[in-house]
Amino acid sequence: QVHVVESGGGWVRPGGSLTLSCTLSGSETTRFRMAWFRQQPGQPRFHIATITQRGETSYADFAKGQFTISRHNATDTVQLQMNNLQRWDTARYFCNAFTMTNGVDYWGQGIEVTVSR
Repeated sequence: QVHVVESGGGWVRPGGSLTLSCTLSGSETTRFRMAWFRQQPGQPRFHIATITQRGETSYADFAKGQFTISRHNATDTVQLQMNNLQRWDTARYFCNAFTMTNGVDYWGQGIEVTVSR
């Protein structure tokens, strides 16, 4: 059984930075295509960034230049570095793990990021 666990969220002032981390229990992140999404109240869940098993990255247009997804194999984590955060970045952030082995999407419970003065 694979469980996705996010960490690193919290409160930050506008212009600040946060780094979210994602780990898996029951498997290794290197076996999955990993991605980050976010969801604001009353809104659908939006894709932010993806990193493949080979380390190839892709970003939503709004995330380019502001968010960076990366793998840290030594600690078996996938991180989302978020810079210059603004109020509209306030959301619940979700980590996703996907593998073609069984075609299953695994989701974490999400973690809150609040940007305010």
